[in-house]
Amino acid sequence: MSQESDSAAYDAWHSSLDVNLNADDPWYQLVRRELQLERDIGGRRVMEIGCGRGGFACWLETRSPPPSEVVAIDYSPVAVEKGRAAAAAAGIDAITWQTGDIQDIAHPDGSFDTVISCETIEHVPDPRKAVSELARVLKPGGRLFLTTPNYMGTFGLYRAYLRLRGRRYTEVGQPINQLTLLPKTLSWIRRAGLRSEIVRGEGHYLFTPGRQPRRIPWLDVEILKWLAFHVVIVAQKPRSPVA
Repeated sequence: MSQESDSAAYDAWHSSLDVNLNADDPWYQLVRRELQLERDIGGRRVMEIGCGRGGFACWLETRSPPPSEVVAIDYSPVAVEKGRAAAAAAGIDAITWQTGDIQDIAHPDGSFDTVISCETIEHVPDPRKAVSELARVLKPGGRLFLTTPNYMGTFGLYRAYLRLRGRRYTEVGQPINQLTLLPKTLSWIRRAGLRSEIVRGEGHYLFTPGRQPRRIPWLDVEILKWLAFHVVIVAQKPRSPVA
């Protein structure tokens, strides 16, 4: 699939969805639990890339103490316009909205105190390059909050089942969906020169033919995080290069 067709597919996908100003999706909940408002948001320059329709960017902008700036970036112009319109309707006018590619971020090295990317790297051709770009634009001492699916559990088995039946796993019809695995994602972060501080995982699902996957909350324990579908990694950029 060409870059132009990818863009058109994501525009069509976002056109069919609403803006979630509550920012209560599982991945956003994981990030919200780990954010330290004084350290990561208050007075900080924050980038959310892969911001989608902007609900979480709006949540970030309304925190107290407030950030110095929130820059919200997405590959889809339709998503960015939806976010801008929703923010304006909510009286939030301080967000900088941009269209861009996570694999080639149009900002200088060390531009942001905090970088957030939720459920995005699995939807690009080169996730490792995307992680490298996230690290590049992060200031020394700044923190990256990254979420991406972990297909080491039952969702991975479901993908394998579909493959055996000659079908493709698409995640609600999105054109690209890479097989991201928690150990692999952690290796990309390490190779980008970041130090992982926190790794949290939750979301274990039971698949039954003809039904939606059912979440099993009692499996959300630390020892099973490597099999959880929803994961957040918090990583810091050292103030001096990693040896």
